[in-house]
Amino acid sequence: MIRILLAEDQAMVRGALTALLSLETDIEVLGAAPDGESAWREVQRLKPDLLVTDIEMPGLSGLELAQRIQRHELPTKVVIVTTFARAGFLRRALDAGVSGYLLKDAPAEDLAEALRKVHRGGRAIDAQLALEAWSEPDPLNDRERQVLRLAGEGLSAGEIATQLSLSQGTVRNYLSEAIGKLGVGNRIEAYRLARQKGWL
Repeated sequence: MIRILLAEDQAMVRGALTALLSLETDIEVLGAAPDGESAWREVQRLKPDLLVTDIEMPGLSGLELAQRIQRHELPTKVVIVTTFARAGFLRRALDAGVSGYLLKDAPAEDLAEALRKVHRGGRAIDAQLALEAWSEPDPLNDRERQVLRLAGEGLSAGEIATQLSLSQGTVRNYLSEAIGKLGVGNRIEAYRLARQKGWL
């Protein structure tokens, strides 16, 4: 049996995925978590073969979950199922050791087949997205991404500095670097462009 944990913040989608996968004779759904933090606790408790997760969730994102699993060297493999058809997200997912990246509008039977493939040690990546992912590299480093995300949420340089335990000057430097790399005029434009490309 392929033992699976689901992480999805939308109750209807979570229920639909659980019902869908439960129909497969070789797949057992161990549980379904509504957010990243509870998914992390369940991964440690249940030790599933696969974690099927969305990207954007309250608390920890699916990418942060994958990074945590990778950092702790847990055997659970991660498959992301998302609406985000953005090459930047896929690149970051692959960097975080994700074994599968599928779009929610793919046919239902593709999901079960992808999970079997990943369980056997393979990879299941949306083909069109895989091509795009290598056409435009993400220019931001992790710290620039972090600072830009908070700036996009409306935090001032001082508030970002406090939250990340940095000096205001360092925060301004990171923002300036990000703006320069993205070739835009200000932090809001930088945030919008990075979001659109899937780099945040």
